[in-house]
Amino acid sequence: MTRVLIADDQALIRSAVRDLLEGAGTATVVGEAVDGLEAVARAQELHPDVVLMDIRMPRLDGIEATARICDDPALAETRVLILTTFEEDEYLVAALRAGASGFIGKGAEPDEIVRAVAAIHAGDALLSPAATRSLITRYVLPHSATAGGAVPARLAHLTDREREVLLLVARGSSNDEIASELFISPHTAKTHVKRIMMKLHAHDRAQLVIAAYESGLLIPGA
Repeated sequence: MTRVLIADDQALIRSAVRDLLEGAGTATVVGEAVDGLEAVARAQELHPDVVLMDIRMPRLDGIEATARICDDPALAETRVLILTTFEEDEYLVAALRAGASGFIGKGAEPDEIVRAVAAIHAGDALLSPAATRSLITRYVLPHSATAGGAVPARLAHLTDREREVLLLVARGSSNDEIASELFISPHTAKTHVKRIMMKLHAHDRAQLVIAAYESGLLIPGA
């Protein structure tokens, strides 16, 4: 059973999401928060599996609240799913940079929200590498310098093999596909991905894609 914290400044939204999740029988709502500051405090208190986070809230917005939760070592197992009406690129990229594992619009079908929470709890990113690359190409790269030639400084502490794996992750490869490409077992591929996430302080594969592009390891079309 997935333990969920709902952070939204609208009581009606919190109530509807609670009823939806608990009615599906796959999650239990352990707490609610009316703004970003309370979301951080409640997450630290309750250690939920998933925080359903709105973006625009009083006192502290959902992006900064997400960053504080994802930066807290005590909440390493907590994942953040952005549930919002604001789906502009800049919000979505900022949420991913802050550590969110994905996002879903409030206009989504009820079963989509239920599946999204389950996917995030399972460790998946609710955003395909292709969609992440699209966002990065349109929004991140115009504001970022890419490096070429030498190993990017941000990735210098990765091994050669780990950089190979990161490149394949950024291109959208699954663990099985990485294993096939590098002639290693799927378990070894999964282990490499986990180690890369730890070294880059990334919560999921979507953040690894961003790291690969922002460091210059991968450029659009490569």
